[in-house]
Amino acid sequence: MMLNEIENLPEGLLETPVESLAELLGGPTLIHLPGRRPEPLFVTVLAHGNESTGFYAIQSLLQQYRNRELPRALSIFIGNVTAATEGQRFLDGQADYNRVWPGTEQVDAPEARMMQKVVDSLRARQAFASVDIHNNTGINPHYGCINRVDNQFLHLASLFSRTVVYFIRPRGVQSMAMSGVCPAVTIECGKPDHEYGMAHARDYVDACLHLSELPQHPVASHDVDLFHTVAVVKIPAEVSFGFADEPVDLRLLRNVDHLNFRELPVGTELGWIRPGVTVELDVTDDNDQSVYDRYFSIEDHALVTARPLMPSMFTLDERIIRQDCLGYLMERLLPEGS
Repeated sequence: MMLNEIENLPEGLLETPVESLAELLGGPTLIHLPGRRPEPLFVTVLAHGNESTGFYAIQSLLQQYRNRELPRALSIFIGNVTAATEGQRFLDGQADYNRVWPGTEQVDAPEARMMQKVVDSLRARQAFASVDIHNNTGINPHYGCINRVDNQFLHLASLFSRTVVYFIRPRGVQSMAMSGVCPAVTIECGKPDHEYGMAHARDYVDACLHLSELPQHPVASHDVDLFHTVAVVKIPAEVSFGFADEPVDLRLLRNVDHLNFRELPVGTELGWIRPGVTVELDVTDDNDQSVYDRYFSIEDHALVTARPLMPSMFTLDERIIRQDCLGYLMERLLPEGS
């Protein structure tokens, strides 16, 4: 897989919709633009082809700077443009572009070699900070994600939202790879059809371009709500599921995504199991150990929470659930000694 690495803005990029990027660029493209401060801000967009907010945010930002010098050098990685043509997370036969960065378990994937080249290029340029822009398919607030509980990382994330999530699984994500180079954050901007998400991402990247440094001192505790992703929830391939009154093994709440970022008490119903069927979700922790019994139980055919927890990124998109996961479980991360 070839990486296009260029030092200029391709003609027509600022007017091209995501569906036409594959024709314009030919494939994944890393663009380096100069700015007043030489250490670049690195921004990744379209790691998933159905998440367009990041690209349109960068497009809008660069239109604003069309005849002005950028306050800081800007490097932009435009990822899965072929999947963007079809509005899909990734296409059959492709790897997930946000699971193949350095540290991935898919070390032999051609996409992994490409992402290594991207990281090497940004390390050589002494990147100032890294921002990976994403969308959700379910109902979620805007929030930032970090892979190191570090003051500079927390400042970078809290500049986007007071809600910050710390995670170390799944492996192979952009922010985790870049955290070995510079402070790195993933920003989650809601659904791609929400115009506010584009404006929020654009203004955030603009604010990052104007930073001269990231503070070393702690973020004030009242300025951030910090959560830790403790488990990923998947539905086994052999289990049929749905959200309506249909004969499936697992019938989930019609609005299960509305539970995202809500602290749920013990006994909260998430769905129902068809009588006569045994269903056990695939729930794994940071050590890849099964923790299903820690978080869920079955009571009178209902799937319920076995302990207080907070879901995130639960989705109603059946294709995304099969390609990736149903969602994640979080717990509030309290300061040591609290």
